[in-house]
Amino acid sequence: MVRKTTQLKEVPVPDAPGRQSLSAIAYDALRARLRSGLVPLEDRLVDLEIASQLGMSRMPVREALLQLVAEGYLVSTARGYRIPALSRHDVMEVFELRKLLEPRAAALAARDISRAGISQLAAALSEARAAHVAADFPRLFQANIEFREAWLGAVRNTRLAAVITRCADQVLTVRITTLSDPAVQPVVVAGLQEMHGAFARHDSVAAHDSTVRFVLAAERSYAAAAAAAATAADEDQ
Repeated sequence: MVRKTTQLKEVPVPDAPGRQSLSAIAYDALRARLRSGLVPLEDRLVDLEIASQLGMSRMPVREALLQLVAEGYLVSTARGYRIPALSRHDVMEVFELRKLLEPRAAALAARDISRAGISQLAAALSEARAAHVAADFPRLFQANIEFREAWLGAVRNTRLAAVITRCADQVLTVRITTLSDPAVQPVVVAGLQEMHGAFARHDSVAAHDSTVRFVLAAERSYAAAAAAAATAADEDQ
């Protein structure tokens, strides 16, 4: 049974100066919803339903959906648009990109991050700790995103930051699977703590190395989850 389009009215749309077109508004609303991590793989995004929810015509919504397809966030189907189902090969390719790009970007961010940026990292880390203690996965998921956005905001190479953000967003479903594992959550919080210390000291080498360890830990967590899922599928056959 095909699910109806996830509601968008409750999703906060970030301010986007200079992007006032209807297609841009639709794009921001849709991307905010996708980045929330709450859109199931089986959900279908239908342009007419979204247009009705946002109070606009179908065309700008369709333009926004096609842009999200071009960026890899969605795929087109006969019944609407959905989040792509990623193969193990797809995910490992993204991890290869992350290992190449994120440590270098973190080193640059550590050099240039402002006091305000360090404060944002501290707030996100505090939120992640509290979420872990409370066993509140959605809260921890959001804190992890806020921590990443805080240090990426210090990367002056905006193209590099944009590529990293896009890679991360394209595997949100994978991050949800791994981060929802109680055994993985303390590892994530410890990794954020280590990275925060490096950024706070403006230590580019430590930021690079701690980011390498963070990404490698995420890769190991994904591999373990994928192996367990494959074993379970074999046992069911």
